[in-house]
Amino acid sequence: MKTVLIAGGAGFLGSHLCEAILREGNRVICVDSFLTGARANVVPWRANDRFKLIEKDICMPIEIGERIDEIYNLACAASPPRYRADPVHTMMSSVLGTHNLLRLAERKGATFLQASTSEVYGDPQEHPQNEDYCGSVNCTGPRACYDEGKRAAEALCFDFLRLNRANVRVARIFNTYGPRMQPDDGRIVSTFICQALSGAQITVHGSGEQTRSFCYVSDLVHGLILLMRKPQNPGQPINLGNPGEFTVKELIDLLAQQIGTRPEVMQLPMTEDDPQRRRPDIHRAQAILGWEPRVPLEEGLRRTISWFQLTTRRHGGRRPAKRPATEPLIC
Repeated sequence: MKTVLIAGGAGFLGSHLCEAILREGNRVICVDSFLTGARANVVPWRANDRFKLIEKDICMPIEIGERIDEIYNLACAASPPRYRADPVHTMMSSVLGTHNLLRLAERKGATFLQASTSEVYGDPQEHPQNEDYCGSVNCTGPRACYDEGKRAAEALCFDFLRLNRANVRVARIFNTYGPRMQPDDGRIVSTFICQALSGAQITVHGSGEQTRSFCYVSDLVHGLILLMRKPQNPGQPINLGNPGEFTVKELIDLLAQQIGTRPEVMQLPMTEDDPQRRRPDIHRAQAILGWEPRVPLEEGLRRTISWFQLTTRRHGGRRPAKRPATEPLIC
């Protein structure tokens, strides 16, 4: 039985990872500040004696008085409205928070996995994006707190690895979706689904010709676990995402087919520094991990729409929201 610490374990991705690790028969220590995570996501396991919840901000030093075998760092706001709400804290979560967890991994001899992001590529001038591309990031723009924070976190991770201070792996995560997404998180899939289900107009920033790739959450979690458990350290970042590329307009068409109605579209100005094209090159993940996504977008959307419909019914027809609605952004 492994003891696995998951920072950000009450979030969208983190809670699915907690579930997968518990299903293996391992112990989980979930660390979350609940700044963006949801308590409802971890309620099913509170009575499980293999699950422990610690409410803590990773920007503060962390001491765990027991053995830890693996540490996953998913603790950072990942949607533009949330990371821009407190940009200084976003940057500190990526840099100071990652440093705190790396030092914990060093003390415990734990394998460490950093959840990085496709945003390190910025608005890319190379397509698709492979791991050797250094990116095109606006280092002083409104998204820099997240983009540059994650780039700095990667630098810390590889310095710890080169210095033999910790066994570190880095995953660059592309757009991921599925059940447990927050309705007000500003991500394109959750925003469009909630707007369509409520009969509201779908808000599209820009022409709708910009592209994204969409990876279903179970595929992404499987990739993270494979990377963590790889006996030989890859020693380089690995893209995890679905290489299928869809325009925003094509995503709306698929949603309309699933829901059965054609929502009206309201076109808004393009948001600053919003990438025009996003598609992962996953040849490295295929070669090193034997990983590739399996859930097609149509099936993943069906599951995600069903979850949002069920959640809405449980709340008497109202979409639950943890905080005031913010302007939806494409991310």
